[in-house]
Amino acid sequence: MFRHGFKSWCERIALEKRAELGLQPLDRLDPNDLAKQLGVVVRFPKDVPGLSSGCLKRLLEDDPDGWSAVSLRQGSRTIIIMNSAHSKARQASDLMHELAHLLLAHTPARVDVTKDMQLLLRTHDRGQEDEANWLAGCLLLPRPIVMTVHRKRQAATAAAHEYGVSVDMVNYRLRVTGVGIQEQRLQARRSR
Repeated sequence: MFRHGFKSWCERIALEKRAELGLQPLDRLDPNDLAKQLGVVVRFPKDVPGLSSGCLKRLLEDDPDGWSAVSLRQGSRTIIIMNSAHSKARQASDLMHELAHLLLAHTPARVDVTKDMQLLLRTHDRGQEDEANWLAGCLLLPRPIVMTVHRKRQAATAAAHEYGVSVDMVNYRLRVTGVGIQEQRLQARRSR
């Protein structure tokens, strides 16, 4: 359960971040652009110095579904390592999720430090994960977009392609925002 006003706050932040990047409410937001604005470095496993070919194979071929993205702190910098074996739509969702943790100023539940004390790996609790998931969905598909997709009766596949997200994300946002039910109620009131 989210704290009172959390969902509305997320919708406002989604529109504010678009405006800061010079985008309109119905424009597609590329998570990489938001990462740059936040000063976050985005990398892939192949970019990690010293990562063996065996480790790359394990991460990207043997168990590509075992992880999505990892946020690390190196000094004052945040680095997000993305799973390049995932689809571009999944990567967009995963990156936005990691950025949501930053925007929410989440404090990790657990921090692991490398032996040389150079990198910090953060792990968040279930409540923080839920908040980051919600904000990530709002950032990718804020309410004005979801309402437009619903009103136009745009196919989920077309909306997913237009906004660079998965069909699952489109359907999820259509369901959780309740725009369909709200539209039905509005139509019922108009017909009275």
